Amino acid sequence: MSSNKIALLSCAVLLATSSCSTAMGDVYLRPDGTPGPEECPAEARKMMDVLQMFVGKAAFAQLDANQSRVWPITLYEGPIESVLEDDIGLLAAPARLYGRVWTGGPQAVIRYYEAHPLTGGSKIPICAVARLGLGQLRKRPDSKPGTAVLDSSAAGVVIVDAFR
Repeated sequence: MSSNKIALLSCAVLLATSSCSTAMGDVYLRPDGTPGPEECPAEARKMMDVLQMFVGKAAFAQLDANQSRVWPITLYEGPIESVLEDDIGLLAAPARLYGRVWTGGPQAVIRYYEAHPLTGGSKIPICAVARLGLGQLRKRPDSKPGTAVLDSSAAGVVIVDAFR
């Protein structure tokens, strides 16, 4: 059995034996509308270790599965489904990433809480953020309230141990 299959089987066992809470709970909002700090749940940290998704590992993803390779892209406040373009650890592309977008501040903030491998199985709890250098997640001036119009439909997805 390959190491990827063993790791995914281990994840399935961990999911079945733990009380996973991957729901996006209430997050404190700062005065500018950006989300405040949030801990990464212990279950997500365990799963990320098994899948060799260590803090700082990164890959590119299409931010919105419904707007791949679109320019400009409009993100809406609330849930988001992204598509992984590269593998992160043992999580193989094109896995789906599920999270939340906040548009209240000067740039879009995207936090990912779950990944769903397309090789089968259940959603896996994770902690990751979307990042793009040079201020490219900054909202364009034509962004309406509750939206973030961005010049890029892709960004880096970086594994984190807490949301800051």
